[in-house]
Amino acid sequence: MKELILKSGRDRSTLNRHPWIFSGGVKVMPDAENGEIVEIRDNHRKLLGYAFYSNQSQITARIFEFGETECDINEAYWMDKILRAAALRKLCIDASQTNTYRLLHAEGDFIPGVIVDVYNEVAVVQLLIRGTESIKESCYKALYQLGIKHIYLKTKQTTQRLEMVESSGWVGEPVAMPIQVKEHGVKFWIDVETGQKTGFFIDQRENRKLLGQLSNNKKVLNTFSYSGGFSLYALEGGATLVHSVDSSKEAISWCDKNVALNQFQGNHQSFVMDVFDFLKTAEVDYDIVVLDPPAFAKNAKSLPNAIRGYKNLNLTAFQKIKPGGLIFTFSCSQHMDKELFRKVVFGAAADAGRNVRILRQLSQPEDHPISIYRPEGEYLKGLLLYVE
Repeated sequence: MKELILKSGRDRSTLNRHPWIFSGGVKVMPDAENGEIVEIRDNHRKLLGYAFYSNQSQITARIFEFGETECDINEAYWMDKILRAAALRKLCIDASQTNTYRLLHAEGDFIPGVIVDVYNEVAVVQLLIRGTESIKESCYKALYQLGIKHIYLKTKQTTQRLEMVESSGWVGEPVAMPIQVKEHGVKFWIDVETGQKTGFFIDQRENRKLLGQLSNNKKVLNTFSYSGGFSLYALEGGATLVHSVDSSKEAISWCDKNVALNQFQGNHQSFVMDVFDFLKTAEVDYDIVVLDPPAFAKNAKSLPNAIRGYKNLNLTAFQKIKPGGLIFTFSCSQHMDKELFRKVVFGAAADAGRNVRILRQLSQPEDHPISIYRPEGEYLKGLLLYVE
């Protein structure tokens, strides 16, 4: 196997088991193809681990196995890793109530570049880097062994272009869309072919459940509602009024279909409208407001604009929420860490002149594990706020 040699024998990031190696830390590049698996060694040629190599990215290597012991990186190796990830999900998912969850979370499950979301008997596989194409057949085999009947490969256009990963499509027999799934007993229509991400925002599952527990006899506003996840939990929890707002007509259509599917009691109304415009003109005295926008910071360069966007969004909500109201506010921007997000929300609260207390800090659920060696994996940040 070809070798990548680091500049230092005491490379801090590698000793700390961070899975990413940047080009600036490499002494000798391997004579390897883009995506090839290589050995990572220090400048004394001591084995440190194994990684996917990239000659197309500043991230030269993504380590999936740390250690000084040589091992066979074969089908059995990948099968074992995926089955261990599945065993972890059995600890935190009640299969009788929830059949949609994340099975593989890239670095969080020590397989960089692979995301797998399960929707009942369908698995959606995302390959984010070139190297993972070499292990996809092992992934498929493990999924079938776990009882998955249908697999859909879904790759972003940017990934196809930058990483030269093959385009999306069914692996084997296709399934007619949409499919129906359940989450804590709440039912959803999912379209894995055309839906956002892999079809649904699974990472908000436990935060949706918390909202439902607080929604009895409340008026709830769900902004950036997409297919209505938070809205459905609010209705199930006994909300008297739920408003869902999204700028996408297609998203609101899915939201309305999901509300009809569950036949919840309570008044629901949806709006195809820019969220900022809606908040400025809203006349309803909401008890709970959910702010779950898309990632405002797609990259580090866009962070200053993202900070302004998050602050304006939260400021407007603080100005509108009734005394004694609750705000669920989130950021899924990986380039904004939780401390910065909290400072942004603090600034909005101060400008609004309201007394605000943090009741709970929110994050992604257990099926989106975070490697302790890569804290950037905690991409979903949230706060539950009480506003006097």
